[in-house]
Amino acid sequence: MLNIRNVKMKDLPELVVIEHLCFTKEEAATKEAFEKRIQFIPDSFFVAEEEGVIVGLINGPVIEAAYITDDLFSNIKANPTSGGHQTILGLAVSPQYQKRGVASALLAYFENEARGEKRKTITLTCKENLIRFYENFGYLNKGVSNSEHGGVVWYNMSKELQ
Repeated sequence: MLNIRNVKMKDLPELVVIEHLCFTKEEAATKEAFEKRIQFIPDSFFVAEEEGVIVGLINGPVIEAAYITDDLFSNIKANPTSGGHQTILGLAVSPQYQKRGVASALLAYFENEARGEKRKTITLTCKENLIRFYENFGYLNKGVSNSEHGGVVWYNMSKELQ
């Protein structure tokens, strides 16, 4: 059975492995970036476990702007207690656990938490091949992002929560 919980610093080694299995070296969060996120935004960083093994993760800070900017990948500060726009900087599932509903469960859990904190929207960037995945969860494609992260084209996706 899948268990979703807040991240802990002891999860770091497993998170780095999953991240690097799912993203290119240029796109993946570094160990240092994850350390900062665990330290500053554990309230919006969740892991999915199956039988005690971490199989997926979702995380992102709350920001004032409607869309993600590249500086967020390195500059993280604590989330406000309510309001703002909840970002998703990373959603990753171990390859052997993909296509089993783990990403869907993480997204649903994340949205529920964001609603509870009275966030205005959830905002993320994704590559073109994932637009339909997020649209299936009610996210709207807001066009090409200004992001140059990892040297690829990203699309702004947003979902109203209020």
